[in-house]
Amino acid sequence: MKRWLCMVLIAIGLWSFSEAAQAQSLSESTATTEQSCSFGMAKGEASQSCHVPFPTGCLVANVPDTDKPWTTISKGGKTFCRFDDKATDWKTKITGSCGRCKSDHCSVQFIVRYDCSQQAH
Repeated sequence: MKRWLCMVLIAIGLWSFSEAAQAQSLSESTATTEQSCSFGMAKGEASQSCHVPFPTGCLVANVPDTDKPWTTISKGGKTFCRFDDKATDWKTKITGSCGRCKSDHCSVQFIVRYDCSQQAH
């Protein structure tokens, strides 16, 4: 019985090591960098926008296993924020914008992840 339990534990350990190695190689192959822009607004302040910097030689990364840009909008306060479709082409310019601030204060950060693996070293 002890020998059987020992064999099962060894098999689980080897399987776990194999899974960890696969996960590590996947994350290395999809290495990204990120850029962001942010701003704050006072209550009643009209809409604002900011431009996320675009690193030279990089492409906007896609969310893994999708064709959607890998982005995050982090905000505090009552305001509606989005990436501006008219001012964003996802190849050379990215603009985030928010509507009027409806709470005491609002803050926002637009984050974009980039794939710079094709960049010359």
